[in-house]
Amino acid sequence: MKLHRVTEKLDVNDADLSGSQFNDANLSGTTFNQINFSGARFNDSNLTGWQVNDVNLSGSVFQNLNLSGAVLNNCRLTGVTIDGVPLDEMIAAWRQSKGL
Repeated sequence: MKLHRVTEKLDVNDADLSGSQFNDANLSGTTFNQINFSGARFNDSNLTGWQVNDVNLSGSVFQNLNLSGAVLNNCRLTGVTIDGVPLDEMIAAWRQSKGL
């Protein structure tokens, strides 16, 4: 399915969007629950206020994004990179620095 120049706010539940491409997309304020985004690519997009719950983001790539105020809860993050940096390593280092 292709969506171009759509201006509706999304509330997506229980969907398989694995391997999807999000280029120059405004997904601000979007809510995703129980979604498979494995292998998806998010490029040059606005994800401010993104609400992501119980989502598989394994192997997803995030480049040149605005993630201000985004909240990710109970997500699979193995292999996720943000601007080329592995996210699981960043989280592990932060937890270790906080003694968690």
